[in-house]
Amino acid sequence: MSTRTAAPTRREQILKEAARLFAERGFHGVGVDEIGAAVGISGPGLYRHFAGKDAMLAELLVGISGRLLEGGRQRVRGAGAAPRPMGAPGVTPVAPDPAAVLASLIDGHIDFALDDRPLITLHDRELDRLRDSDRKLVRQLQRQYVELWVGVVREVHPGVPEAQARGAVHAVFGLLNSTPHLGSYGTGLPGRTAMESLLRRLAHGAFAALGDSASDPAADSAADPASDPAADPASDPAADPASDPAGDRAREPAGDLSGNRDEGHSPYT
Repeated sequence: MSTRTAAPTRREQILKEAARLFAERGFHGVGVDEIGAAVGISGPGLYRHFAGKDAMLAELLVGISGRLLEGGRQRVRGAGAAPRPMGAPGVTPVAPDPAAVLASLIDGHIDFALDDRPLITLHDRELDRLRDSDRKLVRQLQRQYVELWVGVVREVHPGVPEAQARGAVHAVFGLLNSTPHLGSYGTGLPGRTAMESLLRRLAHGAFAALGDSASDPAADSAADPASDPAADPASDPAADPASDPAGDRAREPAGDLSGNRDEGHSPYT
């Protein structure tokens, strides 16, 4: 399931060109007239579709987060389910196979990572330019998308602790979302189809490693705070508020891998 439509509307064409130009030259390095020229309309004509560049940026980042989540939910509902006649008596619904669901999620995210590379760059560079309400909505959608993956990964590897599953999901996102750094196809890189196949093998290999960690005593020990003396607050002077001269040590929100201070999980980093 691609994150793009087969026949884009004029509004979608504007957003696509805006994303490309913003990613190439930065949000402030692109004017409305240039975006209009890229789609064959006057700069002022863009205002019939968007209030301005800020509105385009918000729709790009909120929109892709929503499409990723909805596409993931559709894949969870549909992947691996056996076809059956609608309303047939005595037919028991078949639950999707978790491995098939995970494979489908991987394929969907690979489509995004290869087809919408400017949006990954845009998220990394320009997320902080969104209004607080839009940025929080992006983070909310991203958290739900991450947790969707975590649930499926834990069905495939039921013995893996939740923290390890979540770490693996973020690692795979980082792997797949490295595509903006790849350059252009035909410049020493494999073609689109070959790159898709390579990313698929790498992602499946990363998740397969979770099965190895489930039988690794060292991994079990690392996942169990009780087995780690350093995890004992009594053995960690920094864990004692009295040892903190500021009295209020700053902590990054758990799971926020983007470096932003607002809460959330990011599937783009």
